[in-house]
Amino acid sequence: MLITIGVIFFIYILVKVYISVMEIGYVSQEKKNRAVILTPSNYIKAAEYKIASQRMDIVGSLAEYIAFIFWIGFGLKWLEGLIMVDDMAIKSVLFVLGFGLVGFIFSLPFDIYKTFILDKKFGFSNMDAKLFITDMLKSSLMFIIFASLITWAIAKIIINIDDWWLWGFGLIFAIMIIINVIYPTLIAPIFNKFTILKNEELKESIEKLLSSVGLKTDGVFTIDASKRDNRLNAYFGGLGKSKRVVLYDTLIEKLSKNELLAVLGHELGHFKHKDIIKNIAMVGGLLFLTFFIFGNLPQELFDTIGIENTPYSIIAMIMIFSPILSLFFMPLFGLMSRNNEYKADEFGAECESKEDLASALQKLANENKSFPKSHPLFIFFYHSHPPLVERLKRLGVKIDD
Repeated sequence: MLITIGVIFFIYILVKVYISVMEIGYVSQEKKNRAVILTPSNYIKAAEYKIASQRMDIVGSLAEYIAFIFWIGFGLKWLEGLIMVDDMAIKSVLFVLGFGLVGFIFSLPFDIYKTFILDKKFGFSNMDAKLFITDMLKSSLMFIIFASLITWAIAKIIINIDDWWLWGFGLIFAIMIIINVIYPTLIAPIFNKFTILKNEELKESIEKLLSSVGLKTDGVFTIDASKRDNRLNAYFGGLGKSKRVVLYDTLIEKLSKNELLAVLGHELGHFKHKDIIKNIAMVGGLLFLTFFIFGNLPQELFDTIGIENTPYSIIAMIMIFSPILSLFFMPLFGLMSRNNEYKADEFGAECESKEDLASALQKLANENKSFPKSHPLFIFFYHSHPPLVERLKRLGVKIDD
């Protein structure tokens, strides 16, 4: 059993590394060709950033495998022995918090490298040490609160209900929907300052665009995204009455009014086509599958690892092995998502024009230094959006690639 577990996880890591290697090779070759969509200098920078990011991902995958060996080899037994508490629900909470602490220690060097070395080198990150530590403390506090409450509830369900996995799925799915509702009004403001859009002309145009599809929101806001990062973005956040339009301050500075409305029109296309509901349903399907599998683990698995079949050990198994399910579920999600993006582009073009949306996408790519091409295998597994080259071609842009 232990050998089988090791082989499965090794294959998972091998697939991730292979995909990254293929992407590095593909982008390295394309980097030598004539620039498309981006300016020649940004084309080179985007390629170099993509290559550097994938190299970091390879190292991250190897670290993930080391963490797996640590946990399965002796880490779970070691952590179990540290927690001398009789109440099973409380012990589960402490176990998960300890598991999270070790994971945090593993990931911190990668976060520091990406924020202060990689992203600084390519002109993205504006983060300083004070803001980084503040964000880290806020995120850690939120993890402690939410992880404790959710773990305690799941542990109680496992202890008291035979078909716990079905009820556990229902609880987590409900929590996921609640988080979508409260995120823009309660969670996001913890990290960013939200300000009502002051440009009255732009605000009026956006509200007119929203009303054209019957979308009622909590308002149109800008956030101080530039204090952390120079990349551009905009999104519709929330569900129900908490929905709001959020514009990065960097976006307003770089796009014209018509280009901005075209981008928002694209996002409105997702609303009109109910893509958010579709995404929630897809994630719900993955959650259901995850809970079904981990709710029916054989006793032999726990005996092999040398830990008891308890709520906290089951939760640990979910945290260790669910990324495997996610990786091999992602192609299905990506296929649906890429199709939705094309339809959203069509709607965004109808709201303004194909030219405005195409111009906005090119500006976004240049400012964000997004390499416009990817290896087909990388697209298959990881891309929620079609390659920019293909999106622009559908918008009528002639690209000699």
